[in-house]
Amino acid sequence: MRGRYFAFYSGLCVLLTSLEIIAHKNRDVDECSSGKHQCHNSTRCINVKGSYRCHCDHDWVARSKPLHGLKLTICEEVPFSSWTSPSGVSSQSLSHFFDKVQQLSQDFTPVLAKNTIQDLMREVSELLETPGDLKTLPPSEQHCVATHLLVSLEDVLRVLSKFLPNGPLTVHAPAGTELSLKVQEQGIGDVTLGQSHAKMHLNWDVAQEFSDFGPSVVGLVSTPGMGRLLAEVPLVLEPKKQAVLHDAHKGMVQGVSSVLLSDVNSAFMSNRDTQNLSSPITFIFSHHSVTPGPREEVFCVFWKHGQNGYGHWSTTGCRMVATRGTSTTCQCTHLSSFAILMAHYDVQEEDPMLAVITYLGLDLSLLCLLLAALTFLLCKTIQNTSTSIHLQLSICLFLAHLLFLMAIHRTEIKVLCAITAGVLHYLYLVSFTWMLLEGLHLFLTARNLMVVNYSSVSRVMKKLMFPVGYGVPAIIVAISAASSPLLYGTPTRCWLHTDKGFIWTFFGPVCTIFSINLAFFLMTFWIVKTKLSSNNRDVSTLQNTRMLTFKATAQLLILGCTWCLGILQVGPAAHVMAYLFTIINSLQGVFIFLVYCLLSQQVREQYKKWFKEVRKTKAESEKYMLSSGTMFDASKHSWPLNSAYPQV
Repeated sequence: MRGRYFAFYSGLCVLLTSLEIIAHKNRDVDECSSGKHQCHNSTRCINVKGSYRCHCDHDWVARSKPLHGLKLTICEEVPFSSWTSPSGVSSQSLSHFFDKVQQLSQDFTPVLAKNTIQDLMREVSELLETPGDLKTLPPSEQHCVATHLLVSLEDVLRVLSKFLPNGPLTVHAPAGTELSLKVQEQGIGDVTLGQSHAKMHLNWDVAQEFSDFGPSVVGLVSTPGMGRLLAEVPLVLEPKKQAVLHDAHKGMVQGVSSVLLSDVNSAFMSNRDTQNLSSPITFIFSHHSVTPGPREEVFCVFWKHGQNGYGHWSTTGCRMVATRGTSTTCQCTHLSSFAILMAHYDVQEEDPMLAVITYLGLDLSLLCLLLAALTFLLCKTIQNTSTSIHLQLSICLFLAHLLFLMAIHRTEIKVLCAITAGVLHYLYLVSFTWMLLEGLHLFLTARNLMVVNYSSVSRVMKKLMFPVGYGVPAIIVAISAASSPLLYGTPTRCWLHTDKGFIWTFFGPVCTIFSINLAFFLMTFWIVKTKLSSNNRDVSTLQNTRMLTFKATAQLLILGCTWCLGILQVGPAAHVMAYLFTIINSLQGVFIFLVYCLLSQQVREQYKKWFKEVRKTKAESEKYMLSSGTMFDASKHSWPLNSAYPQV
């Protein structure tokens, strides 16, 4: 009996164990929540009964990639998803092209990536070969279209190449458009891509994106027809190159005109961070045979564009290694769209006569400004608010002109040159601010002359003078230096760059001060005219008002018009304006000394007193020297008679 119970319980245990095993096998395991799946973090893991699925969002495609011995499913961006016509450009040819692009996007499948690339290159080649109404667009819009095509084509080819098997791929489209790319799993060593128009040599380490895994991609696209859209594009030389040409020709390079020698070639790779590569990439471009003439040079350039699509050819980051007849070798530290240009440049040679006028005029101005400053400082009888402003103006202009003469061309040390440019910027702005205070003081003086009340003028000016005269320019220069410190100092002189309109940090305040001074002049002139036409005149008031009229006129000419001539140095009259600007501006110190010192009766009387004292002192000195000489001669003649030595 006991054996039967034992057999029963043993059978029951075996049955329960078997049922538990069967239930465990049939139980669904959630691989997504447990992490036991092979979906990449770019996908969404969806659990299904007995398994799981890696899901990609809209405009993304699932693809398997090996990583660390595992086969992960990742999501790749669908090509063409964001490639649409640029905004603000109306073109039937361009619209027709993008209709075809969208059709390629709809028909795309990863297994047909190679066919899609071939079809895309054919469509691009047809658009560039027969641009249709693109030729009638304004040059700026053509440049925008070219930028959009170049940038978007690189992005699309970069994405499409991820669906290709390892190995090279070459596509020859009609009209000479070519694509050469290579896909390699964790590439090591160097790689060279070659085609009939260009060759590219680089290291695989440069091509690999730091955060990416799987195959690396490098590609080179040659688009001969792109040159039609990039006609009349300006070439902007980097500062170092400008300095080299300036030293070679002893003049400033200007009027650079260029002609495309090669096709436009675009380079791309897996690594999207291509602005400052760890090692340079070498390009060999084929082009027409050319022999540079005088003031002509072959340049390696790239297409530099902004977010709006407009841009220019630039040489920054690229250097020419060698050029021989029909080929040119370049090295660049970044990737973009490249080409070879033949550039002709004009050189604005320094006019020796202008240089002589500048140095002689500034030397004379320095002397006059020094005399004016000493006059305002030492002449006690004329010291007031007006002469205090004259003194500050004279000192600031003296320092600015002195620094200009000593350091304007000292460009050897960049940091020192930038500091010199900043100090000149500040000193000239301070001078103009004191010029503005001169105009304000004249206006307030003329206004108070109507009621013969000068006390309010002095109170207002004493409160405003120094905070405004030195504080406002300091704020302007501080903001300018903080926003664009690299625009202080040019390759040819220690002054402000003209790039990005930076020169207007100087000309803007100058034009503003000139406009305000013009308003002060007109109001002062009206007040003086009203005063002269009044019946109640006395001799002193009449003389004061006439002198005010003259000073107001001289004020406008000296303190504004001279610098405005610098802005007018354009066009056929540029040479004449350059001479007028140089002559008048370099003699500004002479004008100040003439108007504020020599034409002032009080100053002339003080000069007469000083001259009388000098003459008196000189006469007394001569009289003393004469009497001393007479006594010496008398003692000389009497010495032998009184000598203690025996006579012979």
